[in-house]
Amino acid sequence: MEIERIAGSLGARVEGVDLTRFDDSTRDALQHVLHEHLVLVVPGPVLEPDALLTVARGFGEPQVHPVVPHVEGHPGVIEIRNFGKRVTLNEHWHSDVTFEAKPPKLTLLQAHTVPEAGGDTQFANQVQAFEELSEGMQALLSGLRAVHSGAALARVMGRDAPQEVVHPVVRTHPETGRRALYVCRAFTQRFEGMTAEESRPLLDFLYAWGTRPHLTARVRWSPGDLVIWDNRCVQHYAIHDHGDAERVLLRVTVEGEVPR
Repeated sequence: MEIERIAGSLGARVEGVDLTRFDDSTRDALQHVLHEHLVLVVPGPVLEPDALLTVARGFGEPQVHPVVPHVEGHPGVIEIRNFGKRVTLNEHWHSDVTFEAKPPKLTLLQAHTVPEAGGDTQFANQVQAFEELSEGMQALLSGLRAVHSGAALARVMGRDAPQEVVHPVVRTHPETGRRALYVCRAFTQRFEGMTAEESRPLLDFLYAWGTRPHLTARVRWSPGDLVIWDNRCVQHYAIHDHGDAERVLLRVTVEGEVPR
């Protein structure tokens, strides 16, 4: 296994992994590297939904999305396809499905078809974002909880809105013990016990603080690239700069735990 960092804050490219022969030893090795780099790019052959699910199950139970439909016959697998910039759903900073009581711990996203140029994905390190805050701000945020909602996404998909949930603003990683900011512009509505208007100034500060350029890495996709990231401490942003060019990726999220 060869590991090459792709940015200063987070992210690594991992060569020498045979995704078609995924076993516990491969999973353990990738998990160790993921804890250090938070985002992994693993090149390999294009995997069909069953094969992608096999890899995902090595890390835990695949999550069936509460709003977005899955690929027929493959619960847990979502196809992400380019329908044009006007209707793009992922061109914003977010962590996946934070509006669930147990948000996914990991996302696995593999490129099947990508444009000649463009369609990259950015990632932002929320552990470093928290660590760079002042002690006073860290203490303030550590006592706050925030309300998350998937209502806007549900409206777009023509589905009933899921129930709102409340998560800590700063969550502790259950495996590494590191603390990370856990709010995102896509799904966080307000602080618990406050109005949206009262919450907005501090939330806007945190959204901007957590996605400053030096906290980010940018992945340029090639067919067969499997990107694995830790939703408990990473946000991501799908850049739509490729017009109507075809872009098809398959996504699986792995069930997580109640944020603490």
